[in-house]
Amino acid sequence: MAVRVEQDRCVGAGQCVVAAPEVFDQREDDGVVVLLDPRPPAHAQDTLREAALLCPAAAIHVDRVVP
Repeated sequence: MAVRVEQDRCVGAGQCVVAAPEVFDQREDDGVVVLLDPRPPAHAQDTLREAALLCPAAAIHVDRVVP
């Protein structure tokens, strides 16, 4: 699985950080999302999908990686 973020769409709500702090953080100055791990472990799949659904700007994308 791969995660992408669109920083230009982010509104700094922080729901992604609450849902998956091991994958997302926020910039100090403006609260925009920072992707810490673009290829998180498979066991984080449900948490990442929840973070994407919670994002009010739809700035998080979780993609299935096909081997």
